[in-house]
Amino acid sequence: MKKTLAALAAAMTLAAQAADIRLVVDADQPGPVIHRNIYGQFAEHLGTGIYEGMWVGPESRIPNVRGWRKDVVAALKDLKVPLVRWPGGCFADEYHWREGIGPRSKRPVKVNTTWGGVAENNAVGTHEFFDLAEQLGAEAYVNGNLGTGSPQEMAEWLEYMTAEGHSTLAELRRRNGRDKPFRVHYFAVGNEAWGCGGNMRPEHYIDLYRQVATFLKTPENNRPLFIASGGNDQQTHWTEALSKGIQWNFDAINHHYYTFPSGKWEGKGSAVGFPEAEWISTLANTVKVDETITKNIAILDRNDPKKHLGLYMDEWGSWYDPEPGSNPGFLVQRNTLRDALLAALHFHVFHAHADRVRMTNIAQMVNVLQAMILTTKDQLALTPTYHAFKLYTPFQDATSLPARVENNPVYKVGATEMPELSATAARGKDGKLYIGLVNANANQPAELTLQVGASAPKSVHGQLLTAAAMDAQNEIGKPAQVTPLPFDARAVDGRLTLRLPAKSIVVVAVEG
Repeated sequence: MKKTLAALAAAMTLAAQAADIRLVVDADQPGPVIHRNIYGQFAEHLGTGIYEGMWVGPESRIPNVRGWRKDVVAALKDLKVPLVRWPGGCFADEYHWREGIGPRSKRPVKVNTTWGGVAENNAVGTHEFFDLAEQLGAEAYVNGNLGTGSPQEMAEWLEYMTAEGHSTLAELRRRNGRDKPFRVHYFAVGNEAWGCGGNMRPEHYIDLYRQVATFLKTPENNRPLFIASGGNDQQTHWTEALSKGIQWNFDAINHHYYTFPSGKWEGKGSAVGFPEAEWISTLANTVKVDETITKNIAILDRNDPKKHLGLYMDEWGSWYDPEPGSNPGFLVQRNTLRDALLAALHFHVFHAHADRVRMTNIAQMVNVLQAMILTTKDQLALTPTYHAFKLYTPFQDATSLPARVENNPVYKVGATEMPELSATAARGKDGKLYIGLVNANANQPAELTLQVGASAPKSVHGQLLTAAAMDAQNEIGKPAQVTPLPFDARAVDGRLTLRLPAKSIVVVAVEG
């Protein structure tokens, strides 16, 4: 009897708490525009991320357009992919662009010493990459080789891609099949200079950047934004040094942030079959990206008060122990509902810092790390992360709005705790008010009332993403376990209540 009364009391307490939770959106206080490139993608020469995953070659029986799989390109176009980063990553600092032009049959075969020690036949080079970007309608982010390259090599690559006249390099591009210059939107000088890009100190990298940047010249109408290689994880000293030490051809600093269940590089944790303790540790480590971004932006605000420089999170996402039986250098991992929530929580943080965070790139598009798509031969599966990205497409180029969750419950498992609910809001380009919500609690649903300004809206309409299991996934050749469902709510007696299932994402448009 006592246990029954205790359970009833706990339920009544939970109901009372839920009734007090409010999402308040200040629709009359517009903030920065959420740049569409916050939803950027990343394709590296790594495992089957490009070869087999996207590129099958023009001669393949798998339907393709000039070598790129039709089904993969179509799925990515549905995401409205705004930007693609290429060729790396760590691979970028071993990539020599001249080896990836001209007839594919004559291109040299190298060893990909960074990722798996496999053969790299250079079938995908500059022309193929830009063909992919143009098929997707996406902007191009090219990562230059600082680690094993030279200022001359980078300068000549930019000339090859952008020259309009009749220089030798422009004519070489034309002989290779491209008359008009390629449009280069972003260009990075090296990658992870602190690690795989050369194990440099910031001071050494700054001197190299200043040297290289002197020679990075393009026609004014095709000048990319130039990106310096910044820090990772919780670091701030790279942002401090670069924002003071680089003077020209300098538009942004990148920063990398990967999330592991354990919070450690060694023994990261499993992608599937994990306990709730690893569910919450992963999501709790995810939201720490807000602290990282806040600290780095504070440095930029001090050293760059006019806000010329962007902070680009051009590698982010989940990283687990390798899939058993796979090549560890291929970074193969399962993609589950947990990854979808991880992605949505990142979006909310990026939106909150939209004045400086103007571009991010999840790692990666296909078959690698937190991929959008998994492929094998002529089949594919859309991952939970894919569906999270699709739910949030209305936020591309939307105007951010302040949103706060009042009386937000604490979600706690063991010694780990985090806010149960996360929210973001924006005015879309179509004029509609959009709201994104995450319920991180793996077991308990949540109820909250929605208030826009001083009033409650009449209704909301959108989609919900959830599943029965924490590690639910969409596997090739099997029925999908994680797919969007309709979500609607209407006001009753002037009160609009949103009921969020446990472990869920909801994105809605507000009406009335």
